[in-house]
Amino acid sequence: MIFCYIYVIINHMTTITIPKKELKTIIKDSVREIFKQETMKFRALFLPFVSQKEQKDIEKRYGKPSRKAVKSTEVKI
Repeated sequence: MIFCYIYVIINHMTTITIPKKELKTIIKDSVREIFKQETMKFRALFLPFVSQKEQKDIEKRYGKPSRKAVKSTEVKI
């Protein structure tokens, strides 16, 4: 089995050695995380704006949503 190592230079001073597979996993996870965040931002663009008055009317008619959240994520736009 051939092992391939990648040399990473940080701040032009420190050199670290990372196995290629580990580096690939780190990059893959980082890209996946960023893609997830950007997808949430994109979806938020298509959510309709609801004023406080409209929200109160919705809650009056249908009740407040339960506090049981399956998944909740806060995204800054």
